[in-house]
Amino acid sequence: MALNWKIGGLLLGLVFFAAVLLVKPIGVSTQFVILDGIIANAVNPDLVTQTADGFASTNAYLDKYAKSVANPLNYGFVFVLAMAVGGLLSSLARGGLSRAERSSPALWRGNFGDSAVKRYVVAFLGGFVVLYGARLAGGCTSGHMMSGMMQTAVSGYIFAAGAFGAAIPVALLMYKKEAIA
Repeated sequence: MALNWKIGGLLLGLVFFAAVLLVKPIGVSTQFVILDGIIANAVNPDLVTQTADGFASTNAYLDKYAKSVANPLNYGFVFVLAMAVGGLLSSLARGGLSRAERSSPALWRGNFGDSAVKRYVVAFLGGFVVLYGARLAGGCTSGHMMSGMMQTAVSGYIFAAGAFGAAIPVALLMYKKEAIA
């Protein structure tokens, strides 16, 4: 059972509105930097240290996020963890995924075959490129596009045009065949 896109869109809009009203605009890519910092700090405990002014890092890029690395149970980090748990609960509530859905979606199988390894490699590489680009841009689609457009920021609309301007041709090139059920 799939959620109607109109209801899903309305619910997503309400979540974004509540987030801005109660805490701050939604954005998630920074939390991956913080996770990297947490892991790196576990390996090298001198990476983030407490100073008289708060927290600092010997890594110039991580210095901006040193406080969040030292105290990760903040709104943004918990929000990202809750997104993963919410996705799992949503999948379980609709009965889980069939064996075919777990291995590869019909659209993927129709265009690239049934190799789960190939799908996971491409998904990992695609995710890496998107996250790398998000950090270069100083934020991700949820921060720049969704939260930005909701706040009527011109940069949000420019980002959305660029994101769709790149995503549509890439999708048309990658997925030339229709889904096979």
